[in-house]
Amino acid sequence: MAKPIMAKATAVWLVDNTTIGFKQIADFVEMHELEIQGIADGDVATGVKGFDPVSNNQLTQEEIDKAQANPMHKLVLKFNAAATGEEKRRGPRYTPLSKRQDRPASILWLVKFHPELSDAQVSKLVGTTKPTIQAIRERTHWNIANIQPIDPVALGLCKQSELDSMVQIAAAKKAAEGGVMSDDERRKLVSTEQSLGMDTEPRMPSAIEGLETFTLSTDVADDEEDEKKDSDFTDAESFFNLPDGDAEEDEDDAK
Repeated sequence: MAKPIMAKATAVWLVDNTTIGFKQIADFVEMHELEIQGIADGDVATGVKGFDPVSNNQLTQEEIDKAQANPMHKLVLKFNAAATGEEKRRGPRYTPLSKRQDRPASILWLVKFHPELSDAQVSKLVGTTKPTIQAIRERTHWNIANIQPIDPVALGLCKQSELDSMVQIAAAKKAAEGGVMSDDERRKLVSTEQSLGMDTEPRMPSAIEGLETFTLSTDVADDEEDEKKDSDFTDAESFFNLPDGDAEEDEDDAK
């Protein structure tokens, strides 16, 4: 449901001029019921002048009468044709002054760990300009040597849900383009909920996959030679008992 303009002032007028319930007013102006009760008690919105929703084309008198007669009736904002298409246009994300110096670190984190995100997506997440993102991608930023990658969620520059949404959009776009993703890229494109649900068993890095059964031949030869030596000297008597051929050669030499 759309929210009326000057919601608090409208609530003040409804409390002062009607017998509509606090819950009905709270639902209409999108405030908490306790705030409406505070307005009635004089603890909230002190000094706020009431804003007449009837004369300002937000409510009809018939709608107010229905709400007063029926405590379960929900007030409906009057349709204003002139306001159609006048929704607030969302501009660049506003970043507080105290956090603006952290934007390069968050950009570097996004570029490093989510290279699939476009410049427009990164700009929307942290509220920066495309030339700055391009400079950090190409490592031509004037302070690139001192920038350390930091998660923008940890810095408070964006929400985790917003980052997950951007990652999912990037994954869908890459899948639509038919690009082949590696295992590492596929793991980067999952959301937080999916990654938390994955198995905790460690995965072998893709760079050394296939080498888990690899052994050096010299090690095998050394092992076989050690086993042979052990088998030759397990019996002391067999060490001193020479073969018949060796005994005959010794006798010939003695003659």
